[in-house]
Amino acid sequence: MKKSNMFKELKSDLPASVVVFFVAVPLCLGIALASGAPLFAGIIAGIVGGIVVGIASGSPLGVSGPAAGLAVIVLTSIAAIGSWPAFLLAIVLAGIFQLIMGFAKAGFIAYFFPSSVIKGMLTGIGLLIILKQIPHALGYDNDPEGDLSYFQADGGTTLSSISNALNNITLGAVLISAIALVLLVIWDKVLIKKHKIFQVIQGPIVVVFLGIVMNYLYQSGTLNFSLAADQLVRLPVANSLGEFFTFFTFPDFSAITNFKVWEVAIVLAIVASLETLLCVEATDKLDPDKRVTPTNRELKAQGLGNVISGLIGGLPITQVIVRSSANIAFGGKTKMSAILHGVYLLLSAITIAGLLNMIPLASLAAILIIVGYKLAQPALFHRMYKLGWEQFVPFMATVIGILATDLLKGITIGVLFGIFYTLRHSYRNSHHMKEVVTSEDGQEVHYIELAQEVSFFNKASVMRALDAIPANSKVVIDFSQSKSVANDVIELIKSYETNAKTKNITVEKIKFIEPAY
Repeated sequence: MKKSNMFKELKSDLPASVVVFFVAVPLCLGIALASGAPLFAGIIAGIVGGIVVGIASGSPLGVSGPAAGLAVIVLTSIAAIGSWPAFLLAIVLAGIFQLIMGFAKAGFIAYFFPSSVIKGMLTGIGLLIILKQIPHALGYDNDPEGDLSYFQADGGTTLSSISNALNNITLGAVLISAIALVLLVIWDKVLIKKHKIFQVIQGPIVVVFLGIVMNYLYQSGTLNFSLAADQLVRLPVANSLGEFFTFFTFPDFSAITNFKVWEVAIVLAIVASLETLLCVEATDKLDPDKRVTPTNRELKAQGLGNVISGLIGGLPITQVIVRSSANIAFGGKTKMSAILHGVYLLLSAITIAGLLNMIPLASLAAILIIVGYKLAQPALFHRMYKLGWEQFVPFMATVIGILATDLLKGITIGVLFGIFYTLRHSYRNSHHMKEVVTSEDGQEVHYIELAQEVSFFNKASVMRALDAIPANSKVVIDFSQSKSVANDVIELIKSYETNAKTKNITVEKIKFIEPAY
């Protein structure tokens, strides 16, 4: 994107970047906590994902940072490798592998995922965001922000967390989240249409500052409520610039001979790349301008980001759908929004960490619930249903799979249903049997026209069509439209031709494709 284009939508990108920043802070910290990594490692990944990947990427609306989908891999890998600095080396190597994949043009993988699955992914993530934020809105914060798995690290589940939250409500948090939700809805449905000022100043920004004010009133005793430390953002606070730099960690390059480091690096590169490419597809579908992200460039950008993040002590990075959808939902237009959010993360970590630690998680929960609703609007279910079972079933399978497992498993389930319908469609369309039966020398003549692509999977349907040809007739098998016919099918037809003589059936082939041996 040209430099001039990055700045021309600043009036939209500036408020959107502030919203993404407020959403990103607890997610960065929560994912670091769920990963068993230093909390500041999440902030480093957010900074690098915003500034470095933001500049290098060709995605106009995608926002990168630490990913919930990698949390379990990171947690187990740190234990397997034995130290955090050695794990950082694995992140650097994973970034190098991603750069290689980008230059090898491996980004085409993104185009193999059906549209119904991508829409299911967005809807599932939307519902998951809502379910995961309900406890935070009620003041129950045992599950860290950014955990997007049904089964939680503490042995509970998404539903048990909601059940526990209902039994452990904090009235101060409920008051903040309720006021925030009402304000966000009014802002979006009423105020934004009244005056341009409400389009420039985003509702979530007001909600965050209102949350800080209410928390201050709680602490001062003006309002008879209170919030515990774990119900607020908890950013590491540096008392000086020198102390700030002590938060950074460097890789242990002596671990380069450790086979486990290389093994983890390959796993990270594959999973991070897959998650990024899926988010790229999803983000492009949400883009009102329907721009297309160059996937090979995105892999290079993510690779560069992971190399730098690993070198300075950050978590592995991917493009993240929660932040990207928040960016789109609140008016982001260009990648300047993602870059600015990274700048804010850096500056705030140095200067105003103490102020950010006054933000109630209940305020951020309200913002994310609105983001979730925009991703999973009820009308979308109706639209997908109207498209037929071939679209609706993979869509719903993806949604349910994500809610019941996690992002990557849910998408895998959806893709499997998509493959089933593709194979079913292929099975039903291996050939066309012309209904007009002519007569030639007293014989009935039947016409079978094979499809463009006939695979071994079509063998049964072709056999059934041939077996239905009555005795004492003629069958014309037309290959003229076929570009590829599996050897299994060709051998089947040759065998049929031999056996047809026993039923006095004459076989004629048009543009027959000889089997390759």
